Amino acid sequence: MRVGVARRVARDWVTENVRNEDWFRGAYFSGSTVEMPDEAELPTGSDVDIMVVTGATDPPPKLGKFLFRDVLLEVTYLSWHELTSKEAVFTNYHLANAFRLNTIIFDPTGYLHELQSEVSSCFTHYEWVRRRCENARQKAMRGIQSLDATAPWHDQVNGWLFPTGITTHVLLVAALRNPTVRLRYLAVREVLKKYDHSYLYPELLQLLGCADMTSQRALEHLGELAHTFDAAAQVARTEFPFSSDITPIARPIAIDAAQELIKEGNHREAVFWMMATFARCHKILAADARELHVNRLPFFTAMVRDLGITSFDDLVERGEQVLCFLPRLWGVAEAIMEANPDIVIY
Repeated sequence: MRVGVARRVARDWVTENVRNEDWFRGAYFSGSTVEMPDEAELPTGSDVDIMVVTGATDPPPKLGKFLFRDVLLEVTYLSWHELTSKEAVFTNYHLANAFRLNTIIFDPTGYLHELQSEVSSCFTHYEWVRRRCENARQKAMRGIQSLDATAPWHDQVNGWLFPTGITTHVLLVAALRNPTVRLRYLAVREVLKKYDHSYLYPELLQLLGCADMTSQRALEHLGELAHTFDAAAQVARTEFPFSSDITPIARPIAIDAAQELIKEGNHREAVFWMMATFARCHKILAADARELHVNRLPFFTAMVRDLGITSFDDLVERGEQVLCFLPRLWGVAEAIMEANPDIVIY
């Protein structure tokens, strides 16, 4: 399906389902598809992300992923109050990136267009790029410093995994690239190569623990992840923020897309999202099918072990390695900002 067709379907969903609600303040596209031209084919593993702005102080939980007229949509609600401080938007690397292009679907108040115009006008200014990089760096630090020894093992693993992965976002933001979620390592590898800092990439992989992962081993882990994914998708009842990611309709993103990456030789780049998905599946199984959780746990443990982790102490040690790495990471981010011809330095 063409990206433009998918966008029209997404716009139809907004029109038919939320546009006439009293609380509706607007909607815009987000995620990896915003930079794709209308005539491009929607890739395997890509959904169309829609942010729906609500006047409610506490927005409802995100609808997550669902099929609408054969298009996989992901709908997230965002409170109007999160957008009222323009400085906060300018410095939030995810929000600023969402508004750097005009992806607005509906804007009944006109404020989203005003905000988008201001963000786009200063998006490439060095001061704001640097502050967004700092926003990502601080997020990584806070995540590592918040590791919880009392949490279930699968939550401990993801509690370490996600802030470790944010190291890639610091560099992607410096390069004015989309801070993508699933493909962050593939994207940052390209950035480091472009700016002649490829020497840093193995260190990012080492922090994740997959520098020596082989394609065969990645495929073996993916096979077990697929079994665990299917089991979790079948028994899931408890609602989690990520629940719609572990469903039959989301399987192409979690499983098929990872298989494509591995077959293309990007097996190490597939590890991050495979690991995150594995942990989320076990969170579902632990809540809704305890026996399945116990039966499938050795396969999850095997993948974690292949990343060099067997205990919470290992997570803490690896987290400390990330914190020690951040000053060097920041130096490379600054070098990329200085070398980036699209960044305006005053």
